[in-house]
Amino acid sequence: MIQTSDKQKFSYRDTLKSMDTEEHIDLAFYRPIGYMWACIAAKLGIKPNAITIASIFLGIAAGVMFYFTPLWMNITGMLLLIWANSFDSADGQLARMTKQYSRLGRILDGLSGDMWFAAIYIAICLRENATSEFFSAHPWVIWTIAVVTGICHAKQAAMADYYRQFHLYFLKGEQGSELESADALRKKLDEIPAKGNFWKRLVLKVYTNYTVNQEQHTRNMQRLRTQLKASFPNTFASQSFRDEFRRLSLPLMKYTNILSFNWRVIALFTALFLRMPWLYFAFELTVLNILLIYMVIRHERICKKLTEKLRNGEYQN
Repeated sequence: MIQTSDKQKFSYRDTLKSMDTEEHIDLAFYRPIGYMWACIAAKLGIKPNAITIASIFLGIAAGVMFYFTPLWMNITGMLLLIWANSFDSADGQLARMTKQYSRLGRILDGLSGDMWFAAIYIAICLRENATSEFFSAHPWVIWTIAVVTGICHAKQAAMADYYRQFHLYFLKGEQGSELESADALRKKLDEIPAKGNFWKRLVLKVYTNYTVNQEQHTRNMQRLRTQLKASFPNTFASQSFRDEFRRLSLPLMKYTNILSFNWRVIALFTALFLRMPWLYFAFELTVLNILLIYMVIRHERICKKLTEKLRNGEYQN
C-alpha cells in the first residue's frame, strides 16, 4: 500500500485497469513489477511520461541487440525488452496512483510501443539481408514484408486498444475509460487558438487522427454509440444494458490481449531462438491478422444486435 501526496492510499489492485481486461501474463509478471516501479517513482516524484520516455530508449536498445546473431546478445535484447514493458506497465499504474492522466501520456504510451517495434523491424531486416542467402539476393523482399507487417501491427494494436476502452467504458463508466469521440476531439481542436498553441494542437490533432482511424473500422459500434445517446439522453446508460454489453464483450477481451504485447514477444523470442527472425513477420501477418478479422466481425455483430434491441425499447431499466 502506497500513500500519495494527497494522502490517498493506493493498493496494487487499485493500479489495475480492470480484471476483465487484464492479461494473465501481465497479472503474474508485469503488473507486480510495474507496481514496484510505480511506487518508487511516486516516492521520488517521477512523472508517468518520464517512465514512458525511458521505456522508449530501452525498447530501441533491445531492437539493436536483435540485429546481432550471437544468442547471448539476443537474450540481452530480450531482457531489455522485458524491462521496457515493465516500465510501460508502470507508467499507467503510476498515472492511476497519482491521477496524472493526459492525452500526451496516452499518445506517448502508444508511440513507445511503435518505436520499440520499428527498431525491431529494422534490425530484423538488416540482419536477414546480411545473413540470409535468399534475402541478401533480394533485399527489397524483407523490407516490403516489414512495411506491410508494420501497417498490420498498427491496425491490430489500435483496434485491440479501442475494444478494450469500449469495454471499460461500460464496465467502469466514463471516468474509467479513455474512450473518445472524433467529433468531440475536432470541436476541442477548433476551440484551441492557433497562435501560441502549436504543440498542444499537434498533440490533439495526432490523437484525433488516431481516433478517426479506429472509428472507420467500427461502423456498427458508432451506430450503437449514436443509438445510446438517443435511448438515454439524460443518463449514461441503464445498468441492464451495461451488464448485457459486458457479458457479450468479455469473451473478446482475450483476443485484445493476444493482439497486444505478450504473445507478440513470445513469437518474436521463439523466432530469434530458432535463428529465423523473419518468422515473426509471418506470425503477425497470418495468426494475428486472422484474430483481428475475427474480433472485428464478432464485435460488430454484438454492436448491431444491441443497437436493434435499443431501437425496440429494451434495456430501459
